[in-house]
Amino acid sequence: MNTQALAVHDNGPEGVYLRGSGAAREWWRVSLSERAHMFRIEHGHGEAGSGAVDIDTVVDLDNLEAKLLKWRREGFVSEAGREDEARAVAAGSRFAMELERAVELQREAREANRSVQPEAVRIGSVAMPPAPERTPSALVPRINDAYLFTARADDIALDIVENRRVMLIGHTGSGKTSFIEQVAARTGHGVLRANMNGQTTIGDFVGFWTVKGGETVWVDGVLPVAMREGYWLIIDELDFAEPSILAVLTAVLEPNGRLLLKERGNEIVEPHPSFRLFATANAAGAMSAYRHLYQGANLLNEAFLDRWRVYLFDYLSKEEEAEVLLRTLPALMPSIAQTLAAIAADCRAAFAREDLASTFSTRRLIDWAELMLRTGDVERAAGPAIYAKVSAEDAALIRSIIRHHAIFDAGDGVSG
Repeated sequence: MNTQALAVHDNGPEGVYLRGSGAAREWWRVSLSERAHMFRIEHGHGEAGSGAVDIDTVVDLDNLEAKLLKWRREGFVSEAGREDEARAVAAGSRFAMELERAVELQREAREANRSVQPEAVRIGSVAMPPAPERTPSALVPRINDAYLFTARADDIALDIVENRRVMLIGHTGSGKTSFIEQVAARTGHGVLRANMNGQTTIGDFVGFWTVKGGETVWVDGVLPVAMREGYWLIIDELDFAEPSILAVLTAVLEPNGRLLLKERGNEIVEPHPSFRLFATANAAGAMSAYRHLYQGANLLNEAFLDRWRVYLFDYLSKEEEAEVLLRTLPALMPSIAQTLAAIAADCRAAFAREDLASTFSTRRLIDWAELMLRTGDVERAAGPAIYAKVSAEDAALIRSIIRHHAIFDAGDGVSG
């Protein structure tokens, strides 16, 4: 055992070990004994070196090591250790002050840059520049006025401004794709989506040769189209992508990375300044523990993940989801919105425990609430909105969760 490490200084275990302060202070003092390879230990209260010593004995090194461990567990700290702790606190304070100043300088630089951007669009607390061309486009998502940007929006919005590659990971239905689409909707950027869950091949993604009118022509895939035109590309369920697609992405993931089209004689596609690249995944990085819930998901290695800013995207809190319900359906009473949000939260917890095979998206919750307002009947509304979309076993469990929270009479909680 390393006694020097236990004593927290370089001169061996000799020294004073303290606990408490004032009249309650207790101490042990260790010094070399006149006997070879032995140590004298003394115990007392108050200031070390003053007052009566109630224990004074001599021990060998093995016994001393055991006592040092016992003292540490009991909260005794050596004088040298207290000095180290004081230095660490001072260094930490200095680091915090320097970091605060660095953050302020960075904020000033961003504000100075934004000052030249007209018509900035605010996402959370971040002012984002609009798309250079604000002409209507079928590729620009529609604005959902009820969408709620929470505190998690700020860092991601800043990454988009800085042209970082952003990956959002989390359970299905947690709002990963809709977040990006709603930012794009407000800033006027066109969005292309590529779903990797067996729906997009390498040809669809990069491009392919085909015969048209008797002539062989090249057709760009979704990636070069987005890069050339300055669209935002969302690669959904990236952890299901073919290895060939991941290989193509690697070079594009670098800042201002370019795409090499080998099929077109090594043509290089330069990214448009407005081009942004996003990905969503259910079972990557911090979500790898849930891979068994998403059959077929591939393991994305750290070298690949290091090229992205990866954000863990959880479901909205019950309070936030209740607010979304009230924004979307003003006829709902707040108490009903809170109950529905609590039901959704319990269903998601059951999914995480693997008691349910399907989760509960905000979209599904809103659909259920809309039908509830139309029918005035909880069970009738849950039929097409929930039960018919899941197995009989899942439907039975969800029904029990609903009944655990409340049994509504027809029309209860509905106004207007």
